Amino acid sequence: MTFVNTAMSVRLEEAAVAYEVNTAHIDTEPVDLADLLTLPLTPTLQPPPTPYPTPVAALLQRAHHRLLTGGWCKNAMVDEDGALCLFGAVRAEAHRDLGLEMSAISVLLEAIRSRFGDGFESVPAFNDSCSDRQTPIRILGQAADLAHARDL
Repeated sequence: MTFVNTAMSVRLEEAAVAYEVNTAHIDTEPVDLADLLTLPLTPTLQPPPTPYPTPVAALLQRAHHRLLTGGWCKNAMVDEDGALCLFGAVRAEAHRDLGLEMSAISVLLEAIRSRFGDGFESVPAFNDSCSDRQTPIRILGQAADLAHARDL
């Protein structure tokens, strides 16, 4: 039995090496599991998460929750159904605190540029380039995490 187990392990290792060699020339793009894994959520029934203790992170987290529950739109700050763009969600949750709003937008733009490159001049430009709601919602959550990590 030990001999069969050893022989099988050697064959599996050889197959793994052969697979690596045979597929090394194939150019692939990394897959973000968040694009593939979706859960049957009903966001309006989900309670808001426990807020971050820092103001910018908490604002970005509230904006993230607002997009989850109220909807996302592009090419407008708010659409006819009340859905908001990234900038509109941050502005709505800032409650007229311009300094807090600008700090949150700055962190959000930094998160966008770190993930998607320097090709975006502004948050609205990024928002309008998105083709689905998962990307802007995800980047808003990542920006909240970034702000929290920086104690903002």
